[in-house]
Amino acid sequence: MLNLKTTPFHERTSALCQPQNWRKWAGYFAAGSYEHALDREYWAIRNSAALIDVSPLIKYRIKGKDAAALLHRVTTRDIHKMKVGQVAYTGWCDEDGKMIDDGTVSRLDETTFRLTAAEPNLRWLSMNAVGMDVEITEVTDAVAALSFQGPNTRKVLNKVVETSVDELKYFRLMKNNIKGIEVAISRTGYTGDLGYEIWMNAKDALKIWDTLMEAGADYGITPVGILAMDMARVEAGLFMLDVDYTSATHAWIEPQKSSPFELGLDWTVALDKQGYFVGRRALEREKKEGSVWKMVGLEVDWVGMENIFKQVGLPPQIPGMAVRGSLPILVGGVQVGYASTATWSPVLKKYIALAHLQKPYFEVGTDVRMEITVEHHRQHAPAKVVKLPFYEPEWKRK
Repeated sequence: MLNLKTTPFHERTSALCQPQNWRKWAGYFAAGSYEHALDREYWAIRNSAALIDVSPLIKYRIKGKDAAALLHRVTTRDIHKMKVGQVAYTGWCDEDGKMIDDGTVSRLDETTFRLTAAEPNLRWLSMNAVGMDVEITEVTDAVAALSFQGPNTRKVLNKVVETSVDELKYFRLMKNNIKGIEVAISRTGYTGDLGYEIWMNAKDALKIWDTLMEAGADYGITPVGILAMDMARVEAGLFMLDVDYTSATHAWIEPQKSSPFELGLDWTVALDKQGYFVGRRALEREKKEGSVWKMVGLEVDWVGMENIFKQVGLPPQIPGMAVRGSLPILVGGVQVGYASTATWSPVLKKYIALAHLQKPYFEVGTDVRMEITVEHHRQHAPAKVVKLPFYEPEWKRK
């Protein structure tokens, strides 16, 4: 029997979770939603302040003289260029240049980093650290984390922090205090909106939660589960391991694997950095020859979708949450790819999807068709390839 753990915030989240809608996340219970419908939680992300327990993120403290060298070796980013207080999003690959996992690297001081991951990577990190002066410690249970997302979050944080977050730049980290409790606050998130992530000792979790909820009462603060966050991350063009791509360590066959270039992460692959890193030769070759697949955005033509449903006397049936599943994409009746996550976007009023398409069909503006099910029959709704992200508010980086 699988025994799931509870996060340091569970005493609060369990009391607020009305439908008892719990999901499994990295061995923990995670609130899927706090209400029976996702509307209020979704709009808290986009209009006010969403408080999301992200403690199940796997976290490693990497410390020592060779900490930067290890991360430089295993990730695709140029870690040696990172300053103290900087955060970098990155993937890491196998020798064939295929993605194993992705997460963030935070430089806490000259010799200490925090790496987040979707899945356990301790063995892989340790194998690559042989002969190095570095200590790798998993701190998932010891470090609680909150994602605080939405346009009102800065105002709420400034009510409770010792040092204002006004000057904290995008993908930067600062040490701070909330009511005398030491925390780290990073300008990061998984929603594509203005947002922060707050990192703290697990023993302080409930005090931080209560302080934020009280301070945010006049700013629309709302506990938000992972289902509303799932909708927001698709709008932001952000993918998820085991949903939108398969780790190279879990794939059964080669076509199940993806490279950073195929996932649209060209900007994270520092081929100009000095020295060897895992997957370098394969990625250099792919950069030169071009990728056969690309992950892209799709916008479904609403009128076309209406017409398909109209044939059976129904209005369009749209899901109330993001749909995680493989939906074939066709051109001229031939399958050229698949959508991995699709969702209705309330802020855009569009049905959108993240999709993997073969060359040359991944070019922006290409007309395709996405499979939908209408009254138990497969139909194909017209759609168009668009640039990611679907949604990026102007206040996100300000």
